[in-house]
Parts: sequence; C-alpha cells; structure tokens
Amino acid sequence: MLKNPNTKYAAFPPVALTDRQWPSRTITHPPIWMSTDLRDGNQALFEPMNPARKLQMFRKLVAIGFKEIEVAFPSASETDFAFVRKLIEENEIPGDVTIEVLSQAREHLIRRTMESLRGARRAIVHIYNATAPVFRKTVFGMEKDEVKALAVASVKLVKELAAEQPETEWVLEYSPEVFTSTELEFAKEVCDSVVDAWDPRPGEKVILNLPATVEVASPNVYADQIEWMHRNLARRDAITLSVHPHNDRGTAVAAAELGMLAGADRVEGCLFGNGERTGNVDIVTLALNMYTQGIDPQLDFSDINSVARVAEECTQLPIHPRHPYVGDLVFTAFSGSHQDAIKKGFEVQQADALWAVPYMPVDPADLGRTYDSVIRVNSQSGKGGVAHLLETAYGLVMPRRMQVEFSGAVQRLTDESGQEVDAHQLWNLFTAEYLEAGTPVRYVAHHLFEADNGRQGIRIELEVNGREMVLRGEGNGPVEAAVAALRMPIRVQSFEERSMGEGADAAAMCMVEVAMDGVAGSTFGAGMHRNTVTASVRAIVSAANRIRARQGAAAVPVDALYRDIAGCAA
Repeated sequence: MLKNPNTKYAAFPPVALTDRQWPSRTITHPPIWMSTDLRDGNQALFEPMNPARKLQMFRKLVAIGFKEIEVAFPSASETDFAFVRKLIEENEIPGDVTIEVLSQAREHLIRRTMESLRGARRAIVHIYNATAPVFRKTVFGMEKDEVKALAVASVKLVKELAAEQPETEWVLEYSPEVFTSTELEFAKEVCDSVVDAWDPRPGEKVILNLPATVEVASPNVYADQIEWMHRNLARRDAITLSVHPHNDRGTAVAAAELGMLAGADRVEGCLFGNGERTGNVDIVTLALNMYTQGIDPQLDFSDINSVARVAEECTQLPIHPRHPYVGDLVFTAFSGSHQDAIKKGFEVQQADALWAVPYMPVDPADLGRTYDSVIRVNSQSGKGGVAHLLETAYGLVMPRRMQVEFSGAVQRLTDESGQEVDAHQLWNLFTAEYLEAGTPVRYVAHHLFEADNGRQGIRIELEVNGREMVLRGEGNGPVEAAVAALRMPIRVQSFEERSMGEGADAAAMCMVEVAMDGVAGSTFGAGMHRNTVTASVRAIVSAANRIRARQGAAAVPVDALYRDIAGCAA
C-alpha cells in the first residue's frame, strides 16, 4: 500500500478568487498556437533530432498551420544554433510564420541567442527564470528582489541587443518558470516589472507565458491562477497571455482548456504531448477537442496519419494505439454492443447532417482515416460487428436473426484462436457454414418443369453421402417445390434475396430460414449463384443440412430417408 500522504504531502492551497468567471464561459475560438516540438519536445528525447529530422518536423509544423514555432535553445548547443541559422539563411521560414528561441536569464546565453537570430524577419525571444520558492531557496539561493532584478536586467539586455538589429521585428516573451508554485502576488510583480522594462509601443504586445512547469494541482486551480493574473496584471492590454501546461497529473489538456476560459490568449505545447517527464500539453488533442465542438482550430489535421508518421520518425517515439484521435485503435470497436450501435449509426447518418454516430465523437474521414478498421472482431465482439464487416467488404446483408446465428460460429472461432478475425476470415467462415454446407446432402443441379396441375415442378440432382440421387417435387414456386422434393418436414419461415456485386459479375444471395418439428428454434441456409432460382435451391439444401445437423444422433439417417423413395436412385 502507499504510505499515508498526510505525513509527506500537503494539499495545494486554493486561490482567493471567490467571484471566478471562467466556469460560466465557453470556448468560442482557437488560441494562438505555439509549437515547442523542436525545443521542449526535442530536449525530452532519448536522442535529440539531428538537423535533417528537425527540418522535416519544422516543415510539417508549417504545413499544419502553426504561425509561431519555437525552433531551438540556440545557446545550449552548436546544433541548435546552426539550425536557427539554417532556417534563416536558407529562407525556410514562410512570411507568415514567426520563429521563437528560448534562453535562460543569463547574459552570455542571451547574447548567443540574439546572435543566432541575425537577419530574421521576425523573431520571438523567450526569456525565463525560476520564481517559485523552492527554486529561489533550494536551487539558486536568491531572494525575491534578486529574482525580479535578474528578470528585468535580462529583458533590458534583450531590448538593447534588439536595437542593434533593427531589420528584425522583435517580440519579447517572458516566463516565470514554475509559475504554478509561485505566489501569485510575486508572479504579478515580476511580470509587471518585465512589461515595464520592455515598454511595448502602442499596438505591440509582450507575451507573458504562465507555465505549469510542474503540474501541482487540479486544472481548476490552474484556471483560478490564470484568471487572477488576467484580471490583475497592470498592462493587460499590452500583453498576450500564454499558457504552457505540462502533464505531471495527466490533466494538461483540461488545464489548457480551463486556462483559455480563464483569459489565456495563447497555448504552447507539442504534437501528441511530447515533452519533459510526462510531457507538454497535447496540441493535437486540444485542437481536435475544439473541432468536435464546431470550432475551427485553424490547424490542419485532415491527414492525421501523415502527421503521426512524421512525428514518430522525427522523435523516434511511438504513438500509443489508444492515443486520442490518432492512435491506431481509437476508431476501432471490438465490443459487440459498441459495434451494433456504431453499425446502426452509420446506417442512418446523413452526409449533410450533424455527426451523431454512437461511440464516435468525430468522423474518422475528417482526419483522413478510413472506416475499414472501425469495427474489428475478436472474442469480445458480437453480431453487429460481424455484420458490418461482411456488409462493407463483401456487400452481404444478413437478416437480423441470421446475424445472431452466425455470431455463434464466429465466437467459437475466436475463442479457439484467441485472436481477432478480419473480413476475409469471416467470409471464409460464412462460406463454410452456409454456402458449402454440403454434408450429408450436396446440391449438384436442378431442372424446372411445369406440372400437370399448373404447379411448379423441380427435379434436383443431389449427392447423398456420396450416392447420386434425383429427387422430384412440386409446389407453388421453386422454393416450395424444392422443399417438397427433399421429403423433409421443414417449414420455410422467411426468405430473402440480395444482390451481391454489380453488372455482369453480380450474383444473387438467397437466405432462407426454416423450422422443423422436434428441433427448437429456426435455422438459416444460404445459396449464391448468378441465377436466382439456383441460389434459392442451394439455400434450401443448405438449410436442410444445417437443421438436420441440429437434430444430431436422433435424426433418421439420410440414406434411410431417401432409400425407398421411388425413382430417387440415379
């Protein structure tokens, strides 16, 4: 068991915000998105991206539609510095995209960072220093005044160096690192001082980024912190308020959503949540959450598989098969009840109607995914999933009661194998169960004729346990005549005919439900042929075989049944 947390951990104190407004608000538009895949995400990798992979990722981020991309920590390595230079010198940065770089609030690092940006059209310089008590006391041994002075001095240095490169449009971003553990009054004091030091001109804005560097409380507490800052910062109209949630508690997406309700204008994160420890906020999930609420996130995830493959190739990290929206199995149902509901939803969903398919919050087609893997069959599946696969792959539409019957055969197969089965395996099983149900009676051929009384006559050529026989019967039509010819006390309860395929290759699939005294319930048979009558006769023979199999040992041997019928022996 876990130790008693009361002896080791303290609950995070609530924010003094009794008139909070965020709970009654609704997200109505996307934030400014900033991808930090190439910086925060890159530094979290076992093996950081090489220049080729960084460029591949940058180009994919641009294609997705990011207008702000944090590309490097230029002072951290020659690789990062060279990558920034490559983007600028080789004109890789589109005119509507702004690159961002990060630096600690240290003079030599800031100078190196500013040097990396020489010649850029527009750049965001992101400066940070830790403000939380545990960092002030334990890591740096600094008092509050020293922490604030460091932040202000660093911003002034950036402003001074920026003035030496007037060809670049400069934007300042400042982060009080570990904001979530910093006293709100002190965080405001530092942020206000930074804005005053930069002193943005009219129309310009400073980005104040309030990171959940370590997620230490529930998302509603983060929202309270953001709203408090939103309402109390001195020059709010000159500020773009940004959030940078991490995922230590597994609630980064919720924290970001509530942070936007609380007043945040901008969100920093990574594709699929890559980042230090448990990761940054997952921008794909966050954006597609908005999409499912009717909000255009202004990021293009219409080919989500391509985005996923590039991310996996560049980061060398696999995406979990259950990852929201993009995982290989997130649009897959194995559960029988889920499959049945999804199948019914697809059947009634109109192309121009609001999306309303059970268990599917988003149309896979909107993300470039197909419907092929939506329903897959294993031992947990039911009749709905089986029917869906056979209908979509082979055009076979079974009557409802036949679906129930066939699902029993599928269940036996999956229980024996312990594995899922695909549409091809299901079709083979259906063929063996129904279309080739030729033991002990096998259809060979038939001939129709007009009986003397105007009824339909039929001669059916069969093999009965290897013996050739010809049976004759009459009825009001071919089906009734075929039943009469078989000399079995079966009653046809339902009969359906479906077209399989189109044009010259089309075939008829006939499915017949029969009952027989002494056998509980009913049994289905099926026959397929280009000639509908032939398909019907095959279906009757199939049903006769299958219902006699249910009789078991109590059944009269087939040979004995037919032995004394005059004219039956070939």
